Amino acid sequence: MRKYIICLLSFLFLIACDATKRVPEGSYLLNKVKIDTDTKSVKKSELNPFLRQTPNSSIPIIGKYRLHLYNMAPNDSTWLNRQLRKLGERPVLYSERLTAISAEQIRLELSNRGYLNATVDTTLIFKDKKADVTYDVVGHTPYRILNFQDTIQDTTIYKILANDKELNLIKEDAIFDLKVLEEERIDMARQLRNRGYYNFSKDNFFFLADTTVGTNQVDLTLGLTNPTDTTLHQQYYIGNSTVLNGIDLSKLEDSTALHNFDTIQFRNLTIIQDKKEFLRPRAIYYNTFLRKNRMYAERIVDRTYSSLNGLGPVSQTNINLYPTVRNDTNYLDARISIAPGNLHWMQFGVDGTNSAGDFGVATNITYEHRNIFKGAERLRIRLNGAYEFISSGGLSDSINLIDQSYYEYGAETFLSIPQLLLPWLLERLKEQTSASTEFSVGVNFQKRPEYLRQFFNLSSKLQWSRMSWRLTNTVEPLDINYVRMPWKSKFFTDQYLSDESNPILRKSYEDQLIARTAYSVSFSNTGARRVPKNPFRIRAGIDLAGLIPRLITALGGSKTDDEGYEEILGIKYAEYVKTDFDFSRTYPFDDKNSIAMHFGVGVAVPYGNSIVLPFEKRYFAGGANSVRGWSTRTLGPGGYQRSDTLRADFVNQTGDIKLDVSIEYRNKLTNLFELATFVDAGNIWTIKDYQGQPNGVFRFDEFYKQIAVAYGLGLRINLNFLLLRLDAGMKAYDPAERNKKFVLFKPNFTDKFAVHFAIGYPF
Repeated sequence: MRKYIICLLSFLFLIACDATKRVPEGSYLLNKVKIDTDTKSVKKSELNPFLRQTPNSSIPIIGKYRLHLYNMAPNDSTWLNRQLRKLGERPVLYSERLTAISAEQIRLELSNRGYLNATVDTTLIFKDKKADVTYDVVGHTPYRILNFQDTIQDTTIYKILANDKELNLIKEDAIFDLKVLEEERIDMARQLRNRGYYNFSKDNFFFLADTTVGTNQVDLTLGLTNPTDTTLHQQYYIGNSTVLNGIDLSKLEDSTALHNFDTIQFRNLTIIQDKKEFLRPRAIYYNTFLRKNRMYAERIVDRTYSSLNGLGPVSQTNINLYPTVRNDTNYLDARISIAPGNLHWMQFGVDGTNSAGDFGVATNITYEHRNIFKGAERLRIRLNGAYEFISSGGLSDSINLIDQSYYEYGAETFLSIPQLLLPWLLERLKEQTSASTEFSVGVNFQKRPEYLRQFFNLSSKLQWSRMSWRLTNTVEPLDINYVRMPWKSKFFTDQYLSDESNPILRKSYEDQLIARTAYSVSFSNTGARRVPKNPFRIRAGIDLAGLIPRLITALGGSKTDDEGYEEILGIKYAEYVKTDFDFSRTYPFDDKNSIAMHFGVGVAVPYGNSIVLPFEKRYFAGGANSVRGWSTRTLGPGGYQRSDTLRADFVNQTGDIKLDVSIEYRNKLTNLFELATFVDAGNIWTIKDYQGQPNGVFRFDEFYKQIAVAYGLGLRINLNFLLLRLDAGMKAYDPAERNKKFVLFKPNFTDKFAVHFAIGYPF
C-alpha cells in the first residue's frame, strides 16, 4: 500500500510541474480565482459569470486535464500533436487588464443588485510562475425599498395584475434589486399576453426610483407606457383560422395549381389540402387551440405548436397571426402550416444477456406507421425473441434434462390516437390538451426446462394534461393480463408447487387473470418557460384489480372451485387495491451545488379472491432507484434473511408495502461531470405473515427497526440529451443481520456493497 501511495504522490507532483511547461518567461499561469463577498442576497456563484478570466478546466486529483493534454504536444507539426492540442486547452495567462475589468463588472452587478456602495479589491499571489487572484467584495449596507406604488391608469390591466397578485410581489423593505424588478416586468408582460394583449412587451412597464428619500432607501414607482395611437392597450380575440394541411407554401403562389386543392370547413377551422388528404380534419381540430372568438393567449399558441409538432407524421409547424378589426373588436387571424414528415419508422436491435452466469442473446424488431388512419394515429408492431444457454448449475440440477436451453418470444401491437375517445356525454373532456388514447395487445411465451409459461395482455389508456403543462392525468379503464402455464416438469411441480412448498412461489406460478383499472396524476411546479427556485414533482395513483370480474360474479357468470375461489372460464382472477405516492424536491444552493430529496410510499392489499398479490404487482427494494447499498430485489421484506441454499430468492424478496427515503447532495464539477453523495433508507414489508417470508410482516411497533440505511458516492456524465449514472452504495444498517445490524463502521466490499449503472437521475 505504501508503494502505491508513493507512486500516486509522484504522479501528482509531475502533473503540478507540467502545468507551467508552456508558460512564457515573464508570464504567469492563472492558477486560482476566488471571490470573497459579505453580500447575503448575492451569492458567489451569481458573480462568477462576470469574471473576464478564469483558470483552465480542472477536475479533482487530475487537476487541469485539458492543459496537460495541450502541454504534451510541443508543436503542431504532426497529426498526433494537432489532435492533442485540439483536445487540450492553451494555458490561461494572468492579465492585469482583464482582472481590473472583472473587478469593475462585479461592482456594477452589485450596484444593480442593490449594493450601490459596494467596493471590489483584488489580492494577488505570484509563486512558481502561477498567479492566484482573490476578489475581495465588501457590499456595505444595501439600498432597500421604502415605499412602493403604481401609476397604472388602465383599469383592465390593473385589475388583471391585481387579481393575479403580481403587484404584491414587490415588498417594502426588500433590497432594491434590479434583477428582481426585471423578472417582475417579464412576469407581468407574460400574464397580460395570456389575457388577450397580443405582442405586449416588458418594455411597456417602467420603474422610477428616487434614492434621495433617506439613507440607503428608495421610493419605487411602477408605470405603464401608453400606445402611440391610443390611451389604452387593446385586447385581441382569435378570428379566422386557416390550416394548410400538408401543402407546400410555394404552391399557393402558383395560380395554376390552386384547382388541385380542396377547402374544407370543420368547426370554424378552414382547412386547405391536396386532393390526397394528409391529416383528417378531426385530428387537426383537437390539436389546434386557436379557436374562433377565444381570447388570445400566448400559451394557446405555444400549446398548438407543441401538440401539432408532437404528432408523428408532422415534421414542422408554422403559425402566423395577422391583426385585424371587425365590428370594433380586435381579432387575430391565424394561418397554420403543417409540413409532413416520415410516416414509416423501423428499429432492429440485438443484445447479449447474462442472467446469473447464463449467457444468451436477445433480439427485437419494431415497425411503426405514424399516420395509419390519416389522423396521426401511431400503429406499432414489435416482435421480440431471446435464447439463453442454461448452465448445469441451474434450477434443474436434480434431474437429467435433455433440453438445457431457455427461449422466449412474443409480439405486441400498439395503437395511439392523439385525442380522447370518450362518449358524447363527456364531450368537454375531449378539449383537453396533449391528449391521447392508447390501445395495446400482446402475447409472450417463455420456455424453460422446468415449464412453459404464456402471457396475454390487452390494455387501454387515456392521458391528458392541463394547459400549463404542470398537471398530467392518466386513466387506464381496462388492463387485462392472463398468465397461463400449460406445462410444468414433474421435478418443478414436486419441489416448488406442492402443498408443502412456499405458498407465495406456488401462487406466483398459477394460472390467473388480472383485470385492473387505474388512475394516476402527476404534478410539477416546473412550467414550460420558467424553472422555479425549488422544483418539485408529486405523483400519486390508485390501482384496482378485480372490479369487472367481481361484477361478472355478482351476475352469476363465475363458478367456485374446490378451494372456494371464483373462476371465470375456469381461470382464477386476482383482486387487490394498490396505492402509491411519490414526492421529490430539489434545493439548489447555486448553479453547481444542490440537494435533492425524495419520499415514496406504496401499499397494496390483496382481498377477496386473492390471498397474495400477483408476483408482477408486488414491490421490491434495492437497486439503482431504491436503497442503493443493496442490489435489485435483494432487500427485505422486513428483517427477512435469504437462504444461502437457494440460487435465487427473488420470489420471497417481494412485499405489499414499500417505503423509500433519500437525500442526495449533487456537485457539478464541469458541464460534463457531476459528483453526488447520498443516503438512502427504506424497505418492503408484507401485509400478511406468509410462511416463506419470516420476519417480513409489517408491524407498527417493529417496522422502524427494519428500515435499511445505505450511503454512497455517485458519478454522473451529462451528455445533454442523456445522463449516465454510476452509483456505489455501502450498507450502513442491515435489518437482515441477526447480531450486529449497524454495520456503518465495518464496511465490507464482499456482501455489503453494490454498484449500479443507470440512465437518468434516481429521482
